[in-house]
Amino acid sequence: MTVGRCRLTGGHDEPRWGATIGAVILLATLGGCGAGSPSAASPANVLVVAQSLDDIVSLDPAEGFELSSLQAFNNLYQRLVEPNADDSQVLMPTLASRWAPGPVPRSLIFELKPDAVFASGHPLRPEDVIFSLRRAVTMNRPPVFILNELGWRPDNIDAAVTKIDAHRVQVTWPNPVGAAFALSILTAPVASILDAVEVQAHESAGDSGNGWLKTHSAGSGPFKIRRYIAHEALVLDANASSPGDAPLVGTVIIKNVADAATRRLLVEVGDADIARDLGPDQLAALKGKPDLKTVNYPSATIHYLMFNTANRENPVLKNPQLWEAARWLIDYDGIAHGLLKGEFTVHQAFLADGFPGALESTPYHLDIAKARAILAGAGLDTGVRIALSVFNQPPYGEIAQSLQSTFAQAGIELEIRPALAGEVYSQVRDRSEEAVWLYWVPDYFDAHSTAGAFARNPEDGTKTLAWRAGWQIPALSRETTAAVEELDPTARERDYLAIQTAVQVSSPFVIALQARATVVMRAAVHGYRQGLDAEMVYYDRVAK
Repeated sequence: MTVGRCRLTGGHDEPRWGATIGAVILLATLGGCGAGSPSAASPANVLVVAQSLDDIVSLDPAEGFELSSLQAFNNLYQRLVEPNADDSQVLMPTLASRWAPGPVPRSLIFELKPDAVFASGHPLRPEDVIFSLRRAVTMNRPPVFILNELGWRPDNIDAAVTKIDAHRVQVTWPNPVGAAFALSILTAPVASILDAVEVQAHESAGDSGNGWLKTHSAGSGPFKIRRYIAHEALVLDANASSPGDAPLVGTVIIKNVADAATRRLLVEVGDADIARDLGPDQLAALKGKPDLKTVNYPSATIHYLMFNTANRENPVLKNPQLWEAARWLIDYDGIAHGLLKGEFTVHQAFLADGFPGALESTPYHLDIAKARAILAGAGLDTGVRIALSVFNQPPYGEIAQSLQSTFAQAGIELEIRPALAGEVYSQVRDRSEEAVWLYWVPDYFDAHSTAGAFARNPEDGTKTLAWRAGWQIPALSRETTAAVEELDPTARERDYLAIQTAVQVSSPFVIALQARATVVMRAAVHGYRQGLDAEMVYYDRVAK
């Protein structure tokens, strides 16, 4: 294939190209013959996406829980049911052809698509569904808490998912939640259905195939992994046997380009077809280019500041008056409309606009004098120093600098600590950070996906976001549990409005912004889809 003036040996049908894909792409797109060449263009049957992949920890859907991993899962795997790409509130049968209430309370029966096969060619069987859900629960990796919402645990999962006959499975759950909620849970990537035969063939030392699946795939989605090289590239090949229409491109190369300015240059000259996660400056520089188009998608992603009250080195982080003062120390409008040039909106509740029951009030604004008075009343007006962890990608550095400036005016010194996304996530999981600016993406389209993270710290040891913040909230946890068990939709919305208000008024979470997903692509690219949840990225209908 030709990139600019450079000839790369091999192509879509030549395995040796895949064997050196990381080095080839690195030289082609970042070397002297890629971004600097005015005639650069990717091949017609190859889609090249420039973004950061530094957050990937694992490509095993029972383990991976970072945004880049989740976006990959939607192209590699399928679930029994999935949200409609154009309307997240509509659930569509995917590997199931239909479902119906089961014979006992809290149960569903799924009929599997009779002709569905995995990328390996193995047919879909009830055993694959049983294996996949049981594996996710018993492995007990970070995303398992989603399945735990149904009451599934290693000691009861065998009885919860059972085979009826060669084409049907029965799913039951012990927790007192309705079928609509259970279906939402089953749309999450952790509920992806794996090819049991293929995974078991790659087991090693009882790891359930996890070592192999970190860098390979065993799904029925429109693509399959050809090669993954950490911090370099993820290369996907079309899976023509996937249930549904075959992809329109043969290969998708998702190239890890850490620098946003370089991502902008690559899409501008044609070395990349799509550039994601560009900052305001890069977007402004590309505005009006005739061979490019900038597309905005609704997004359920919210951005927030979190204080780690479990940090023993800095006890000030536990003080609710620090949390209250921080709410008046963020320049919400300045960040959303000035600094980030309208790519974000001010949003101060954990449920994103677009979800039923989202709280729309925005009672906080930048008020330095008010924050100083709160801090003085708590004896925190001098000597407060807080380390702020952020991703080393836009717009996090820009947001952190704004916070540093406004917090300093109230006497709080913020030390900005940028790091790779994976490193920041590790700090949060270990509860070793002091404060962190993060984003939240719902795991499934139900209010509890977010409420259960921000407003519940259960005694069973589930490591929710509230647990990671060290926030002890037994009463609010009970209210949140009651809300998910409420079957009346109107009553549920009222419950979640009250819970959001409690978190908004006093919590270690200062919720500030809701993102808009902005993607820049070459004008010839069409068919790209992205849903309300940031993980809902689809390449199967893309052509150019």
